Amino acid sequence: MNLGIKNEDQLVIRHRYGVNNPVTGEYDESLAVHCNNGTFIGGRAGNALVYKGIPFAKPPVGDLRWKAPQSVEDCEGVFEAYYNGKSPIQTEWPTEQASYYPQGEDCLYLNIWLNEADKTADKPVMVFFHGGSYGWGGTADPIYDGTNFVCKQSDIVLVTVGYRVGLMGFVDFSGVKGGEDFPDSPNLGLLDQIEALRWVKKNIRAFGGNPENVTIFGESAGGGSVSLLPIIPQAKGLFRRVIAESGSVALTFSKEECRNLTEKLLKVTNAKSMKDLMALTEEQLKLVNESVNDINNFPQRDGKLIPLDPYLPYENGESAGVDMMIGTNSDEMNYWIGEIGGMTLYRFTSFVKFENDLKSLGYVGKRRVMKFIDSLEGPNIWRISEFYNELMFRLPAIHQAEEHAKNGGKAYMYYWTVPSAIPDRKACHAVELAYVFGNLDETIYTGERADEELSDAVMQMWTNFARTGNPSTEQIEWKPYDEKDRASLVISQKPHISNDILHKQRKLLSPLIKRMINPSYATMSYNVPYVRKLVAGGLLAVTGVAAAAVIAAKLFKD
Repeated sequence: MNLGIKNEDQLVIRHRYGVNNPVTGEYDESLAVHCNNGTFIGGRAGNALVYKGIPFAKPPVGDLRWKAPQSVEDCEGVFEAYYNGKSPIQTEWPTEQASYYPQGEDCLYLNIWLNEADKTADKPVMVFFHGGSYGWGGTADPIYDGTNFVCKQSDIVLVTVGYRVGLMGFVDFSGVKGGEDFPDSPNLGLLDQIEALRWVKKNIRAFGGNPENVTIFGESAGGGSVSLLPIIPQAKGLFRRVIAESGSVALTFSKEECRNLTEKLLKVTNAKSMKDLMALTEEQLKLVNESVNDINNFPQRDGKLIPLDPYLPYENGESAGVDMMIGTNSDEMNYWIGEIGGMTLYRFTSFVKFENDLKSLGYVGKRRVMKFIDSLEGPNIWRISEFYNELMFRLPAIHQAEEHAKNGGKAYMYYWTVPSAIPDRKACHAVELAYVFGNLDETIYTGERADEELSDAVMQMWTNFARTGNPSTEQIEWKPYDEKDRASLVISQKPHISNDILHKQRKLLSPLIKRMINPSYATMSYNVPYVRKLVAGGLLAVTGVAAAAVIAAKLFKD
């Protein structure tokens, strides 16, 4: 479909790295937007006006490292807005395309797209927070490019936000000498998101957006973020609606779980105090991150920013002031087949993790889980995968929506079943992203070009929700979720409403809903019956020499 892009001279080169410099001479006023922290000169991509790399907070460097973000100061300067800000520090990883973009501590920037041809006043605003397990990701990922989105949904102003992740965004220093001066360090990435929303509230009208009609949305860690923000007092009044894709308040850690990263960081750096850590250069931090990024933290249930029970504010009606749309994919866990290294290792690690998690659930929980496993059909690996699909993704989303709806809020639920073309992935985690953004040629999760008709329908639903709080379209009436009917939109090639999907599975596992499972493979014990049985039965024949060496080393360490 021709979106109006005429020639390369008109395009903002979408993902080429560059530095946005001050503008000292003349500039095109039609591309200029005046904000409190400067005038920003963007570019054109067809009908889209594009503004990249706008700072929304002071750079978190020097004395501001591991500190809460500080608001940008007022400024009358003029600046280019042609290039993405740097990605946050992270390990390079094939499925995290932003990880190959230049990285740095100075990463608190946002991008904005709007349709120049649409003169609608007070446009709805959609602010996207990327995923990446709170340890990866960034706005430079091409799947998040907003050009196609605003060309097809012309009355929307789209914002994508960079925030600190991993080592720089979610690390607990409370047990480190001098750590009392860094009280916000466990949840800095969330505070970055709140600061970005404050900037949007103050400046988005200059881009044609309505600051009173802001929808925040995100996938995976982004879905977890937008689930947490409604229960954080500092974020109140900064948005009106929430779309959570494959993420919920369950994607959080206890204080105890967060200690692993701190301990490994101190061991790798030989640091004894915060003074030692603050003395590390940015380049040293990048190298250190290569050693510790396999144990990245999720936001911490610290009892301060996030309640020890993050469901409780939903149960108390504290989220009632926002509209919510939330959903999961039918085969979330299949995404990790590729992340772990193929079916053989996925099967092995899934069995090992399952036995680890069974121990943590106790006798009654274990009996309930095994009853769930026995109720399913097919090979054990897919039964175990379905257990994690339910307890880590679908059931937390259901409980969040149920409590929100029961206590004064409005909620809509979806269940995505459109599969990836990549073998064994099915409707895996992240497969919907290309459809949502209309970036159909980004096949990293879909495996082939996404279906344009379905993408258009999905974009219409997402943006209808942002406009009005109701995602229904002319083709389908999407009923709100409630405890009685439990209506969900099944997003298939022919989307349709279905009540109480997989209700038997829900009833079997829902009593375990608050037993939040740590998703990390890096911290699990290999000293479990499954591994011991493999060793006794000839581990090499099952796993191969390299894998066997790793497994045996971890087993005997335990």
